Amino acid sequence: MGLLDAHLVPAVDGVAYGLLLFVVAAGLSLAFGTAGVLNLSHGTLYAIGAYTGAELSDGTWGGLALGLVAGTAAACAAGVGLSAATAPLARRGHLAQALLTFGLALIGGDLLVQLFGADELPVRVPEALDTSVTLLGHRYPAYRLCFIVMAVLLAAVGTWVLTRTRMGTAVRASADDPQMLAATGHSPRAVHTGVLAAAGALAGAAGVLGAPIIGPGPGTSENVLMLSLVVVVLGGLRSLWATFAAAVAVGEVQTLGVSVAPDLAPYLLFAAMAAVLVVRPRIAEPETAQGPGDSSPDPLERLRRHLADRLRVRLPRLRRLPGGAAGRRAAPLLVLLAVLIALPGVLDAYSISLAGSALALGLLAVSVTVLTGYAGLPTLGQTAPFAVGAYATANLADAGWTAGPVQIVLSALAAALFSAVTGPAVIRARGTTVLMITLAVGELTGVVINQVKSLTGGADGLVGFPATRALWGGEGMTEESALYRYALVVTVLAVAVTLLVLRSPAGKLLTGVRGAEARMRASGHPVGRHLLVAYIGAGALAGIGGSLMVSVQQYLSPADVGFEIAAFALLAVVIGGTTSVVGAVLGAGLIVMTRDWVAGSWPGHGPLLLGALFVAAVYLLPRGLAGLLGPGQDRHAPDGPPPGSSSPSAPVPAPAGEASP
Repeated sequence: MGLLDAHLVPAVDGVAYGLLLFVVAAGLSLAFGTAGVLNLSHGTLYAIGAYTGAELSDGTWGGLALGLVAGTAAACAAGVGLSAATAPLARRGHLAQALLTFGLALIGGDLLVQLFGADELPVRVPEALDTSVTLLGHRYPAYRLCFIVMAVLLAAVGTWVLTRTRMGTAVRASADDPQMLAATGHSPRAVHTGVLAAAGALAGAAGVLGAPIIGPGPGTSENVLMLSLVVVVLGGLRSLWATFAAAVAVGEVQTLGVSVAPDLAPYLLFAAMAAVLVVRPRIAEPETAQGPGDSSPDPLERLRRHLADRLRVRLPRLRRLPGGAAGRRAAPLLVLLAVLIALPGVLDAYSISLAGSALALGLLAVSVTVLTGYAGLPTLGQTAPFAVGAYATANLADAGWTAGPVQIVLSALAAALFSAVTGPAVIRARGTTVLMITLAVGELTGVVINQVKSLTGGADGLVGFPATRALWGGEGMTEESALYRYALVVTVLAVAVTLLVLRSPAGKLLTGVRGAEARMRASGHPVGRHLLVAYIGAGALAGIGGSLMVSVQQYLSPADVGFEIAAFALLAVVIGGTTSVVGAVLGAGLIVMTRDWVAGSWPGHGPLLLGALFVAAVYLLPRGLAGLLGPGQDRHAPDGPPPGSSSPSAPVPAPAGEASP
């Protein structure tokens, strides 16, 4: 009883917190498992409800009811808008959806800050609930007990609707067989919109009712989204009661776990998520990923073709350069290199520093290109080896190892070793599950960074370590132009080596794995080994990027290696083209320019501009900048379909030991 008394309040808090996560995760599970939409803006839908409810709360029952209605309706309307926004991406897979919804989350978060302010809003509940009750001899907030009852009722009603009503039958049919649903006279598009509207309504209602528990404020939407993803992975997509149990377990870890085992609790959630995904590698995949069922042409296709045609018209001389295909490939690269070399002479110190940061992010993006475009492993966790390389360089510098080549080599080795350890869990999965596993790896790395303060500085980061020297015996580089030239040399060498490897027989084998994995296995190729080597090589490349970032910035914080940077790297790959190495570097430059330079002329609206960049890139550049050059112009692209698709006619390299045709 003594142990029960000591932990009773945290245990009940865990139930309340878990049930709040259940209401949010139920909507996320509904959107992903039924509508096939991987919605990374679901936390923003929660924030819409939370901010609306807090704004309308006045301490009366009428204010609570009005806030619940208004917040639920606003999030429901946002869900309808999300359905319209994701409809053109129905056939492009979950990667495009993830980037689009992340961009919408950035836009929505900025608009909420402009409307309600950046400070956490106070929430006033009715006087009857703003009190404490006695629970087994302990005082406990009455509102949280009331919320527990409401969440249990919601779970029961939701299960009854999905299993016992015609509406639930239509929703389940939309996920399992939309063609059969259409044959019965129901519109899959209407069901698709209704599902996302219901998911938004659940998130909005959770935001209103959960505002007194998790108040609306900075970081709330991201935290709710991450925990909801953990719940969805642990609970699966087909059972609300399994989601219910997983949510309560997550809530207990977040409250009771911190009370009982504070050193272990931060690692449990994402470690459990990764373990479930590894043991059951299709747990995060809906059985079918159907779109809304509308066969009408993409309304943006005409605009994309117009842009591509205009670009091809403006590049006629490029195709007539002497030297054939080699000349056409080399000319733009030489022009780009000349421009990069000349930048220090035309830019101010701040802009030169941004250019150096863009090169570091560019190497991270190139590592994502290797995995996403060539190996077919879309990743949201490549910031993990990036962080390993960054912190390795910072600690090496602090220990007196300031020579640039030493830092680059040791950081790359550390990141490669990290990738070798985590790689076996990643390479056995495919598609959306890879996104989820790499996300878990990235978040676990972030937890370690915040916990191991002796090496990372924790949330404060690292600063004050000696500057990097370009070569042995030289002086530490402190001027922006010298740091930029150092970053440029390292980036050019790393990109050149990457291109040579990707054009070699090893690169062709990797392309074959992506395009026709079953045939590669049947031909005797060790597919797992090829993917693991690619994953380790990409990790080493990311580690070099992390090392460059530390050298250029001369400080390091957890925000430099967080989930947002992982999303930026993936966007850079989409902008440049998923199989264009140089395009990834250009995409990273565009992101840094938008985030730090353009946003400087409109202070406080950086997330809005970045979100608009995400949306524009997903809609207008389905094949990236390289795709605007038209078929055959992306000379760095491998043969075969884009990641996530299949092609029975994809070429298969010869088995190991034989000559490749």
